[in-house]
Amino acid sequence: MLTVKPGYLVEVELLSQNGEIERLRFTLVEDTQADFDSGFLGVSTPLAKTILGKMAGVQLPYRVGDLKSVRILSVQPGGAAPAEDVAARRQAVIDKAVKHSDYINAMIFAGSVNSKWGDYDIDKTDQSQWEKDENS
Repeated sequence: MLTVKPGYLVEVELLSQNGEIERLRFTLVEDTQADFDSGFLGVSTPLAKTILGKMAGVQLPYRVGDLKSVRILSVQPGGAAPAEDVAARRQAVIDKAVKHSDYINAMIFAGSVNSKWGDYDIDKTDQSQWEKDENS
């Protein structure tokens, strides 16, 4: 029988203390490629650490939040690979958030200067340095 390894497609059931069952299906990947929403679970997560090296059919204690156990339903080689560099996409999202935060801070500063010392027009500054996104 196959055991859970990085690169394998795994299906599990999480059992909560009140008896609810949640099914998950994911491919285990290195943490830099993890994207749980897309079905890629990082190998250093508590769930991955619990199931690594185990075979389908086993039920293991898994006490996280209101969960009490995890049952491995299936293990298959050759799970999907992330379509893109997840780490680069994650960094791009962080960079965008930081630039947006810088823009908001400049607007707050402009507002506080206007109320205390007079005219400071945020619209006269170079907004491209913050790459303001109208959809944010």
